[in-house]
Amino acid sequence: MPKRFDERYFDRWYRDPTHRIGTTADLERLVRFAVAAAEYVLARPIRSVLDVGAGEGRWAPVLRRLRPRALYSGIDPSDYVVARYGHRRNIVRGTLDDLDALFGDRAFDLVVCCSVLNYLPRAEMSRGVAQIARHTGGLAYLEIYATSDDVEGDTAGWHSESAATYRRNARAAGLIPCGMHCYVPAALRDHLVALERATP
Repeated sequence: MPKRFDERYFDRWYRDPTHRIGTTADLERLVRFAVAAAEYVLARPIRSVLDVGAGEGRWAPVLRRLRPRALYSGIDPSDYVVARYGHRRNIVRGTLDDLDALFGDRAFDLVVCCSVLNYLPRAEMSRGVAQIARHTGGLAYLEIYATSDDVEGDTAGWHSESAATYRRNARAAGLIPCGMHCYVPAALRDHLVALERATP
């Protein structure tokens, strides 16, 4: 049975204290980290953020406080999300496979993809990472867990590969891992010194 990303789903995994993974404070730290990492790579404040699998767009209000001039765009397959938060948080309906159609050749300073890629079969995940790479102008924050990782939360429909497989996939898509779920496009490789890159 396919997942239903309705209000009950988000209540359970994001608000119910007995099931939720992470607090509001955890989210704030994560957003601050991703913004700082992107700005470190770009050597300037970020101007645009793409949130892939945005859910209710929880990153949007935090980003608005941190970088009020940065444009936040979200994409999510949930009808509930788009109906309730689409206009307010600039979230459109779609999946990873729709990025090129929706955003053309536009590149974003920061691309975020949390709690998405592990729910996709390998071929779909690989296509998605390639699309993300094409839209990353600064830094991609891709939350991915390997088979060796302990995972909590919603594991229904979960897929995982070895860490080496995910690294190969990122490199094939043109993304260079630099640790802590962060990747830079190959075009910005020289913005990092050797030991900032997770691979040679």
